[in-house]
Amino acid sequence: MSLPPIEIETGPNPTASIVLMHGLGADGNDFVPIAQELDLSSVGPVRFVFPNAPVMPVTINGGYQMPAWYDIYGPNLVQREDEAGLRRSQASIEALIEKEKARGIAAGRIVVAGFSQGCAMALMTGLRHVEKLAGIVGLSGYLPLAATLAAERNAANHDTPIFLAHGSADPVVVLPRATATRDALQALGYQVDWHEYPMAHSVCMEEIADLNAWLLRVLAR
Repeated sequence: MSLPPIEIETGPNPTASIVLMHGLGADGNDFVPIAQELDLSSVGPVRFVFPNAPVMPVTINGGYQMPAWYDIYGPNLVQREDEAGLRRSQASIEALIEKEKARGIAAGRIVVAGFSQGCAMALMTGLRHVEKLAGIVGLSGYLPLAATLAAERNAANHDTPIFLAHGSADPVVVLPRATATRDALQALGYQVDWHEYPMAHSVCMEEIADLNAWLLRVLAR
């Protein structure tokens, strides 16, 4: 059982929502400071939703219990994947998207985003969602269950803008894993806005500025 999401609204009566998933071992508080660095005032009030992953044993960390969207079996990340865990978390994120729609935010004004494991969940969920979203953001992550995407993706999000950013010195999700994700998405016809920064498995100010500009574009539509 995971904790309820953290929510921050930049003003009353939000007209857009950004659902932002944290990485392995973190929690919903992790990206609150990043969101506070963004200035999206020109597109109206925005609701940020920061879900908390459930706590579970993580194999690569010796079975230690920590917040995780799914289990990770080894450093390769995609050689053997926790499909059941990925699909469980996909369903929970879908429920959050539906909640935003029920609160009056159209699908086309919702961005799904994430860092590391959260990036994997944003891509997993966003590309399969049945209504066109405003955008999908993947920071320092990769495409999970890549072999199933062509069959499972939803045409509604074929033209949805995708922002991918990665550190060139990332020791956790190595750069070739990220570029393989970019190439796989482009091969399927997706619009990928690719950004690479001289950093490790983290976030930098230049990246936040680039993300800010991209969010203003996709939420201005």
